[in-house]
Amino acid sequence: MDLRLKVNRVNTVVNKVNKRKETPYKFYQLDIWKDGYKLAMEVYDITDKYPSEEKYALTSQSRKSVNSVIANIAEAHGRYRYADKMRVLYIARGEVQETQSHLAVAWGRKYIDIKTFQNLSRRYEKLKIGINNYINSIQRKQKQ
Repeated sequence: MDLRLKVNRVNTVVNKVNKRKETPYKFYQLDIWKDGYKLAMEVYDITDKYPSEEKYALTSQSRKSVNSVIANIAEAHGRYRYADKMRVLYIARGEVQETQSHLAVAWGRKYIDIKTFQNLSRRYEKLKIGINNYINSIQRKQKQ
């Protein structure tokens, strides 16, 4: 094989490696997981103040959905197969929507004020966009 061809092949490989962003090694290094975790802790604090009759209803459901968001992001990070990653990330995105629904009910029942609802809803929308961006980046890598 001629030297120029070898050099071109090496340059091609180096360019591909340089173009790739390094994937975080641990799930808790992902920005979307960090954002989801912060939001989950806030929702846990807020639900502590819900009426006791909501303990097994809205409090429990809200906590399960916020925990499911970050748990599914973590699970997707650990999945090897593309289809598995996508399936679990779609579930995480759905859990964001469920969480927003629980927050809307909490606002409707006057357990949280409008400012708190709008703040959390806006931040969950940003998280949903972050999950979508993560999905898109995995899809782009799959096509390469």
